[in-house]
Amino acid sequence: MRLRGQWVELNASEIRAALDFWDRKGEVTLQDVIRLAVGAGETPEGFDVDGVAASGWVEELLGQLTGRAEFRELETPEGFCGTLRPYQQRGYSWLAFLRRWGLGACLADDMGLGKTVQTLAAIQQDRREGAERPVLLVCPTSVLNNWVKEAARFTPDLPLMVHHGPGRKRDAEFADAACQYAIVVASYGVLARDVRFMAEAPWRGVVLDEAQNIKNPATRQARAARSLGAEYRIALTGTPVENHVGDLWSVMQFLNPGLLGTEGEFKRNYFVPIQAERDEGAAQRLQRATGPFILRRLKTDRSIISDLPEKVETREFCPLTREQATLYEAVLREAEQAWEGAEGIDRRGAILGTLTKLKQVCNHPRQLLGDNSAIAGRSGKLARLQDMLEEIIAVGDRALIFSQFAEMGAILQRHIQDTFGREALFLHGGVSRRQRDRMVERFQDAGNGPPVFILSLRAGGTGLNLTAANHVFHYDRWWNPAVENQATDRAFRIGQTSNVQVHKFMCAGTLEERIDLMIEAKQATAERVVGTGEGWLTELSNDELRDVLSLSSEVAVA
Repeated sequence: MRLRGQWVELNASEIRAALDFWDRKGEVTLQDVIRLAVGAGETPEGFDVDGVAASGWVEELLGQLTGRAEFRELETPEGFCGTLRPYQQRGYSWLAFLRRWGLGACLADDMGLGKTVQTLAAIQQDRREGAERPVLLVCPTSVLNNWVKEAARFTPDLPLMVHHGPGRKRDAEFADAACQYAIVVASYGVLARDVRFMAEAPWRGVVLDEAQNIKNPATRQARAARSLGAEYRIALTGTPVENHVGDLWSVMQFLNPGLLGTEGEFKRNYFVPIQAERDEGAAQRLQRATGPFILRRLKTDRSIISDLPEKVETREFCPLTREQATLYEAVLREAEQAWEGAEGIDRRGAILGTLTKLKQVCNHPRQLLGDNSAIAGRSGKLARLQDMLEEIIAVGDRALIFSQFAEMGAILQRHIQDTFGREALFLHGGVSRRQRDRMVERFQDAGNGPPVFILSLRAGGTGLNLTAANHVFHYDRWWNPAVENQATDRAFRIGQTSNVQVHKFMCAGTLEERIDLMIEAKQATAERVVGTGEGWLTELSNDELRDVLSLSSEVAVA
């Protein structure tokens, strides 16, 4: 028959299949309509869905979801203490838009673009609109303290509860306690263990940070996350596809259950055609189906780069492992006895020795013990560094890691090479000038250079040009802003074409956090106050020293 000026062949069996499909469907849910609109829904055999025609609010929603119409950008919510950059404003508005429709959202911005602040802004805005039930935020233990600090900074009027450690609430007591807070923060491990009663709490929303932790749908933590009931769900990750497109099914099944079909249907329709057969059509269908629910911005995008400062500094608050916390307390008890009867140079020497030991504990137990014991699983800092390097290496970024301890540099080099199967360069005082020049030359090689360069602060803190790096890690702190800035300037200097992200590591609740706060409070005179190291601490009284060095009782232990 002739249709719209073209001859179209009609097939009676196909027409019957289409009619049977609609008879069987009858009334359809909003999710069915959305699945059809994005090409992920069930269709009559032999037919492709070209589009979905709708009217009223459904037409408006589908237009905004598929990009045909703009969603409304929101103002920064009242009570949010900070300034959102334009792309962050859009990101938080996008989260709020999907939340209003009960749809799950995956914020997949590059590291450093502010997934945390966008999420906190969305929670703040929801709360301002009258939401009263708590939001559950699940993250790796290594970033639990970061969320606590960032929430206190950006959303200080939202009460937050940490569900962690042996003293945490259980059973009915947990739900009663959670409802007194706006945000409840828990680790993936705790969720897997406590899901029986955590799933009973009346969650307003569930947020998964580092959502690649549920990429394997069969794990306890992935099953636990999917079992949680909530009005909206958010996944945060810089690597939405870490190993293969199969990672997407688990994340999307958490966000919007059923969108991509069952796991078997996903393998048949997408995984096998894309991974095994390199089917470009299947890849495009998957992108069309998931695109409306994934917001991915890259630092290499000119519209993002032009809006970012040239250097972004962040503090990473890492937990202590139980072993680290025990060693920390033991070192402190022994040190207090040495201070009591000491005076003058002996007292100063004892204090500086204690500081060194405590910093070694915060870095890694093996550094303090000086043995050849295992490396993995014993340091909160190292766990956080590993998580961040996974994302950095996956997107082709390069990193400098500074430590003031050569022995810690050797531990880092071995662990990074064993974990990632990639070479990590290590520059320390024992490296000859010729070897040093060769290392610099290799790292600066844009095509084949190793992704990680570890440097002792004394050997590599000055005089080097390492502009191939766009990430700088201060694994342990020198407590002298001028020295740290000099080290950062190995990457942040003339010739650098990328934005540089500086990550300052410290263990939450320890001397590292307290001394950082003291320096930050006196930033204008910090260099004069701290001199060239930590000698200024030796002038504190014994009581002042205990306040600075003691382990905080509310610190989260991994």
